[in-house]
Amino acid sequence: MSRPSLEVADIFHRHGATWRAAHAGHLSLGQMKVMSAIESCRTAALGGHVEACEDCGHSRIAYNSCRNRHCPKCQSAAAPDWLAARQADLLPVGYFHVVFTLPAEIADIAYYNKAVIYDLLFRAASEALLTIAADPKHLGARIGITAVLHSWGSAMTHHPHVHMIVPGGGISLDGERWVHCRPGFFLPVRVLSKLFRRLFLAKLADAHAAGRLQFFGDHDGLSEHSAFATFLAPLRRKNWFVYAKPPFAGPEAVLAYLSRYTHRVAISNSRLIALGEAGVTFRCKDYRCNGRERYRTMTLDPGEFIRRFLLHVLPKGFHRIRHYGLLASAGRTANIAHVRELLAAPQPKAECNGTGGDAAAPSDWRPPCPCCGGRMIIIETFERGGRARAPPWTTAL
Repeated sequence: MSRPSLEVADIFHRHGATWRAAHAGHLSLGQMKVMSAIESCRTAALGGHVEACEDCGHSRIAYNSCRNRHCPKCQSAAAPDWLAARQADLLPVGYFHVVFTLPAEIADIAYYNKAVIYDLLFRAASEALLTIAADPKHLGARIGITAVLHSWGSAMTHHPHVHMIVPGGGISLDGERWVHCRPGFFLPVRVLSKLFRRLFLAKLADAHAAGRLQFFGDHDGLSEHSAFATFLAPLRRKNWFVYAKPPFAGPEAVLAYLSRYTHRVAISNSRLIALGEAGVTFRCKDYRCNGRERYRTMTLDPGEFIRRFLLHVLPKGFHRIRHYGLLASAGRTANIAHVRELLAAPQPKAECNGTGGDAAAPSDWRPPCPCCGGRMIIIETFERGGRARAPPWTTAL
């Protein structure tokens, strides 16, 4: 795959040092590590190896990746492996996409309380979906959920929400049959929205009472119990955004769709257009518009671009992809097998990668020779900060 003409790393290389100096003391260690990782990714700073074609002798230098989960290059490469591991979980039923979004007032305090509030978002959204699905008045079944956190909007503003991919049905509460949802309809979003709102605000109030939240700037006064209760009061009457998209065209479409969500970062390199005196220009969407007017470009000062990108650095160890219900890790394999039995669907062929993984590892991950398509083999490795000891080979092995 060819390198994009402009990358986030290029912006960091050109403006990162100045921006870091201007914001010294105001950056978290995690944010600084993300900048450093993206700047070093696939450069000699991380070491690498020399590959040569077994057939024609063409050689190339390949530098190591940073593997940081906020790096646009690394995440685009990691998505296919994750999706391959999920292949065995797909069921021969329709799938739905449900989105739970936090209101702007909560997003304002979430930035300083990411680990707590993002976790509450996952918990409240999943609990709402599992509860309503289990209600005999609606579906009356145990369902499975794959949830992915996104903290950004198209313009990289702070916009926390979770995308949930859900099979269109579940196992009956007695475990004896598969309960299909109504054609083209999963669960009522108004009911989901009200329960999501109630659950989240109750959990948020508990977190505040336990002293797990911190407040700064204009929100400093919210540390007081009465002030926080006043802050939450209007949110109990506000409509919270829950959206259920139409069902997918089949299980294969689910994987294609997931590939655009699971390992996405705040902005991909493919959306970048230019870096010049005017700033950083990139493609974005205005969801308030329809048709061609929805797609437009935006130009930000490089410093503002960097600030917005780093808004979305997650706390260390925070899991942004989670599974619930039938797809929860502890019982996923058994639950999927049981569902296939209930649906009289064939079990997927067992695959083993020798490490206990879900799918077989590819036998050779290196791209083929660009000259003849032959197999590339490693002929030399070099450590961080090092360089290849000789120029790339130009003769056959």
